[in-house]
Amino acid sequence: MAATTRTSRTSKGGGDPLAPVTLAVGQEDLLVDRAVQEVVAAARAADPDTDVRELTHDALPPGTLAELTSPSLFAERKVVVVRGAQDLAADAVKDVKAYVAAPADEITLVLAHAGGAKGKGLLDAARKGGAREVDCARITRPADRLAFVKAEFRAAGRSATPSACQALVDAVGSDLREMASACAQLAADVEGTIDDAVVARYYTGRAETSGFEVADRAVEGRTAEALEALRWALATGVAPVLLTSALAQGVRSIGRLASAPRGMRPADLARELGMPPWKVDRVRRQLRGWTADGVATALRAVAQADADVKGGSDDPAYALEKAVVAVSTAARPA
Repeated sequence: MAATTRTSRTSKGGGDPLAPVTLAVGQEDLLVDRAVQEVVAAARAADPDTDVRELTHDALPPGTLAELTSPSLFAERKVVVVRGAQDLAADAVKDVKAYVAAPADEITLVLAHAGGAKGKGLLDAARKGGAREVDCARITRPADRLAFVKAEFRAAGRSATPSACQALVDAVGSDLREMASACAQLAADVEGTIDDAVVARYYTGRAETSGFEVADRAVEGRTAEALEALRWALATGVAPVLLTSALAQGVRSIGRLASAPRGMRPADLARELGMPPWKVDRVRRQLRGWTADGVATALRAVAQADADVKGGSDDPAYALEKAVVAVSTAARPA
């Protein structure tokens, strides 16, 4: 196993990914996932046999952390990820606080914490212990979304004009995963500089309308209409990847609204979800009939379709039809 020297340092997204403790602080799921992936990738680069364990806050009863972080007989490297750390029970918080004060060698603990007042004592203890910190706050300001898109293209080694970046933000909306997916798609499919004409060809006009029409009908459980819209979209040349992207965004919007705090004012709810008020109203109407299991089933179906249309299947149209049926069935279970 490759040996590495690790240092504990406080950072806002920089620092050593193999620091003993990393805090991923914020509610932007994409950024939290990337923070976790960065740590796991660094650990596996140092030791391909790294053992990765992911737990939710309710899967960490007293003593579990000590068991997971105890020295291995084979001195293997471990990454332990705790999601929803702000919701840990009091006994689990004590265990984590004790651990961050004296972390073990060859083990990296990642705490995904929403930030805010809830569970602040755990944040303070980890920071006091010198944890590396990654800012995963929600990106809500238009200027910050634009900066995110520019950074995505830079990371992909691609050149995009300022007007193209702005056009992409305007076309895709506020969902960071959709923005990242759109940037990756353009970087993979387009040669040369990405300009606003390219963005318009991929993400506005006919493609935008038909793709989201398919998604809307599917999440409303209107199978026949969704399939009809899908066939029309494919017949008029809409790229299959845009259709899977629209389906994914539709299902994710259902899941986000379903898990949002109850009793919030419409304006506050729109800010919390990163959606314009009109979209919150539409998704609320679409929510009837959905369950947590249904959302999970639909997301798996869309992920499979996305893999299929990107080369995993010889028949992208059939893969999309299966996904549409799966989503609409999940929306209106028998």
